Amino acid sequence: MPIDPYIVLLIGTVGLAALLPAHGTGADVASGASTAAIAFLFFLYGARLSTREALDGLRHWRLHGTVLACTFVVFPVLGLAARGLVPALLTQPLYQGLLFLTLVPSTIQSSIAFTSIARGNVPAAICAGSFSSLVGIVVTPLLAAALLGNGGGGFSADSLVKIVLQLLVPFVAGQVLRRCDVGRGRAKRVGRDGDGRREGGFVARHRKLLGLVDRGAILLVVYTAFSEGMTQGIWHQVGAVRLAALLAVEGVILAVMLLLTWYGARALGFGRADRIAIQFAGSKKSLAAGLPMASVLFGAHASLAVLPLMLFHQMQLMVCAVIAKRRAHDPEAAEPPAGPAAASPTAAGTGSR
Repeated sequence: MPIDPYIVLLIGTVGLAALLPAHGTGADVASGASTAAIAFLFFLYGARLSTREALDGLRHWRLHGTVLACTFVVFPVLGLAARGLVPALLTQPLYQGLLFLTLVPSTIQSSIAFTSIARGNVPAAICAGSFSSLVGIVVTPLLAAALLGNGGGGFSADSLVKIVLQLLVPFVAGQVLRRCDVGRGRAKRVGRDGDGRREGGFVARHRKLLGLVDRGAILLVVYTAFSEGMTQGIWHQVGAVRLAALLAVEGVILAVMLLLTWYGARALGFGRADRIAIQFAGSKKSLAAGLPMASVLFGAHASLAVLPLMLFHQMQLMVCAVIAKRRAHDPEAAEPPAGPAAASPTAAGTGSR
């Protein structure tokens, strides 16, 4: 069972917030820095997502539609069904966090990695994850408004304005920068492996550094959220029994989604390679996208809201790593990937994201 080193850093950040939470002026500074970090995160997301890749991926619309349906329809239905567990197993704040976890978009990096290990349709996984992240910028806040309402930390028109200013505007700005970056790269004729390899500008030259920066920004968001939680004493609402119940509920949700995406995709007529992409992209939730959104939507209550997402993220990594290794040894694993997206050179050239 692999442990993601970044999860260790996240847990350490939570511990730091518990021991040394930000107070007074320090809390104001941390909050302002967290707001800037969130905007910068979504700016980077926009700068990394290839518009041409997304358009090329539309040719495999059935697969992407299936992943989106799993992410933004089936997952929320399971989250709503868990409402019956309050207050017997889950407290209301933990349930709000659990329901929020079912609303966030799918992952990109881990979906690609596990699909590759299992010898599935990697380009399809890239496009599916990218579509989910893009759609989630709009759909996740709308679902939160509809399903969480005022219970989700006071969701209001002001929250919608914050979403637009902190998430959507930086994302669009990142897309504009990418297009300028790609244009300069083409003019200089740097690289010849497709749109994602021909940038030749800032994003391409500093890809690894920006990856460290956006992870650091997420750590800052976590520290700010959990500091606010400590100062308000909301951690007294969570005990060992409640955490165990939360893990059990999340385990059931993950198992249901893994089974549904695998056997449901087969019932829909998808081949093995596409089914693998659907299973790994349709059963996961993005910590990188969920944390900033929770900070905007839940405010001071974000610490409990993101706890279910952090636990689910590590659980999905461990379980999917085992499944991916088993899939790699299937008798059908030698079959070449099928589907229109498999032939997309643009999508194939962006696996590092």
